[in-house]
Amino acid sequence: LFALFFIAAGVNHFRMPAFYERMIPTALPYPAVLVALSGACEILAGLLLIIPRLRRIAAWGIIALLIAVFPANVHMAAHPELFPEFSHRALLIRLPLQIVLIAWAWLYTRAEHTTVPNPIGEA
Repeated sequence: LFALFFIAAGVNHFRMPAFYERMIPTALPYPAVLVALSGACEILAGLLLIIPRLRRIAAWGIIALLIAVFPANVHMAAHPELFPEFSHRALLIRLPLQIVLIAWAWLYTRAEHTTVPNPIGEA
């Protein structure tokens, strides 16, 4: 599920680049390049997460990626007028959601290479 989430999110960067370019803080240059790069990284990390022997490195890559894109989420929350399709509350919720995603990725760094952690606990 986690891998598919990142693959789909990465593909979405290429399907709707203009939306993601609005997320890039204005202080950063080349928003189209940054969107394509982050989308490619999400796809790659999601694919690597599927391969048991590469799962841990993929998870660390996801953690790094989530930290790297956090300024875009702050930019969204600070400039809700640029995102009229979302409520300001929804934009604010994205900030702690990053922590949840980082924690989920961290579970994959702690697990054996051949196991898939269940973030909800035993089912």
